[in-house]
Parts: sequence; structure tokens; C-alpha cells
Amino acid sequence: MQQRPDWITSDVDLEKPSAARCYDFYLGGAHNFAADRELGRKVLEVVPNVKEVAQNNRAFLRRAVRYCIEQGVTQFLDIGSGIPTAGNVHEIAQEADPQARVLYVDNESVAVAHSRTILEGDENARVVQADLEDVDRVLQSPEAAELLDFDKPIGVMMVALVHFVPDSADPGSVIRRYYEALAPGSFLGFSHVTGDHYPEGVETLVNLYKNSTNPVTLRDRDRVAELISDFELVEPGVVYVPEWHPDSDEDVPEEPEKSIVYGAMGRKA
Repeated sequence: MQQRPDWITSDVDLEKPSAARCYDFYLGGAHNFAADRELGRKVLEVVPNVKEVAQNNRAFLRRAVRYCIEQGVTQFLDIGSGIPTAGNVHEIAQEADPQARVLYVDNESVAVAHSRTILEGDENARVVQADLEDVDRVLQSPEAAELLDFDKPIGVMMVALVHFVPDSADPGSVIRRYYEALAPGSFLGFSHVTGDHYPEGVETLVNLYKNSTNPVTLRDRDRVAELISDFELVEPGVVYVPEWHPDSDEDVPEEPEKSIVYGAMGRKA
């Protein structure tokens, strides 16, 4: 048993790894605990490039936000935002437009606590603690009412999130509820782990996550496309994240499938 830091709320189970804290570990962050690092090291044994996978996914998020800004979208809803690290949505968006507004949503107490600390003094960014499935809690929160105008386009980010939602929760219907709340011209940035090209190693990863607070459900390319089918896909459609609007051709590896994550951007017509 490790000593509980003063800033950790009583609902955080330090002995059970969480996806948000493991992701923080992969990205080289400091807001993870022994159980998270232990799981992270086991994942590294079966997916040796998992840190690169996390970095590729984070880079996709940044490009998705910039794409929305280029389309004139200046308000964002980042669901499953995770533990804050360099290149957060509000940093990317407000670099382009200082008045850009961002509402973060996460169900992990550590992620929410650190988000609140980082966002102190930023009147255009807030965080809500909620699950993706808590659609009413997210959309009807005081923070959403303060920051987001649902009569205008919003950039919604669900990045490295929905593979933690089991089929039993009907993630397609959950995504549809967000779609229905959005104004035309809104966008959805979406990424999802797959085992399409490396089934054995990724299945082992899934087995490792079974005893965490966030078990993983793998989905193939067709199923990923189906989940976001209410939206019109922005070219090039559902591709591995390094292939989605790379900053340069050099940023696309020879084997992009090793990123094991599909990415896409959808637009509400």
C-alpha cells in the first residue's frame, strides 16, 4: 500500500490502474501511481512502441483542433480529456484565437483535479467530472451553459476514449445523442484502438487492461466508421492516426498501422 498524496480524493483507488494515468505514464507525465506504472511496463512488453502510439494519438488531437479552427470553429468539447499535458486543446485553440472556449470532460478524479489547477485564471476553459455516457450531465452542466453556444458549431473531441466503452453501453447511440445536440457545421474528432493489423499483441494489451478501471474493447475499421456514421467523414476518412492530415509527408511512418489507432474527423452537415 502506498501513501495517499494529500491532493488525491478518497474515491481514487491507488491500487487499481486507470487508463488516464497509464496514458500519462506513456506520455512521460508525473501524475501516475505504482499500479499504473506496473501495468504500463507490462504493456510495453507486448506493445513496445506504446509510448509512440500515445504520442501519435496526441499529435492527431492537436491536428484535429487546428483543423476545426481553420474551419472557423472556436468552441470545443473535449470528452475523455485525460490528465493535462503539453498541447492541451485550450492551448492549441487559444494560440490561434485567444477567445476560443473549451470544456473538458473526464471521469477520472486525478485528471479533473489537475485540469482545475491548470485552468485557474482561464475564463474560457472549464472541466466537468462525468462519463461519456452521462450526456445530460455534460450538456446541461453549468459549465456548458457558461462556455458553449449549441446554436453555433462546436468541435467535439473523443480521442482515445470510446475503446473504453463496451458494446453493452451502445456507444453508437451515445455518440448520436451528442450529434443531435450539435449545430450544423460542428465537427467530431475521433480515435480508437484496433487490432486489425496486429491482433495478437493488441489482444494481449486488452487482456492486461481487463483488471484496470477501464477495460478495452477493440473494434475494426468498419465498426469505427459505423460508430460515427451520423457525421460526414472529412477526407481521407478513417485512417491510422499518423495518416490523418499529417503536418508533412515525413511524419507518416512506413508502417502507419503500427500506430494501432484509427483516427477520423466527422462533420455535421
